[in-house]
Amino acid sequence: MQEQLLPHFNERESAIDMLVLHSTAHENTDEVVQCLDKLKLSCHYIMDLDGNLTRCVAEEKRAWHAGAGFWRGITDLNSHSIGIEVCNLSLGQEVFTEKQIAKLIPFCKKLINKYKIPAHNIVAHSDIAPTRKPDPGIRFPWKMLAREDVGLWYQPRNAFKMMESDVAALLAQIGYDTHDEETTIASSYAFRRHFLPEEVAVDEDVKHLVDNVYPKGDKSLLEGDKFMQTLKAVAFTYMK
Repeated sequence: MQEQLLPHFNERESAIDMLVLHSTAHENTDEVVQCLDKLKLSCHYIMDLDGNLTRCVAEEKRAWHAGAGFWRGITDLNSHSIGIEVCNLSLGQEVFTEKQIAKLIPFCKKLINKYKIPAHNIVAHSDIAPTRKPDPGIRFPWKMLAREDVGLWYQPRNAFKMMESDVAALLAQIGYDTHDEETTIASSYAFRRHFLPEEVAVDEDVKHLVDNVYPKGDKSLLEGDKFMQTLKAVAFTYMK
């Protein structure tokens, strides 16, 4: 494994119990490192389009990759997590390469086993920052990863086992931020990115996507039969 170390980190204030997966719209590791350095940000690892990994910050240090966010009551996501940036020129609007996924799955499993990371804490950047971030995007293969014990997926039939029908309560049970209506709307869109990508519009303009992470104020995102069924099924899975 190569190293291109970044100086933007500090000491953790908690044990590692999360894995945050990102995508970055750069072609190679050098570009990602330059961009992060310019912004005084960092991550623990970068994966290029060929699946090559580069270490940027030691795992025991608190890299600055997650920013402001929330997941299952945690707000200092950087202290809790390891962050991996995966190159994808469209921020996950197009498929990730086979080489990337073939390398990413065993690497994530290694981290999960090393730190005993629970499956419900393997998240997208968009899951923990739904109002700000769209990555790793709708083409990130969460279902495939879950089959390999990297994260969780759901069985549709489990929707009928959930009596709860309040959208905010169900999203919160999974881990999303629902502290007000607008954040709940954003979280419902982040949920779709992760579990119902066919309900998320493709935006081929990366700049526009970054500036328009979700349809602001769209209360229709809190409705829909397929959305509700999937939300209940996922909430049941995350409850176990």
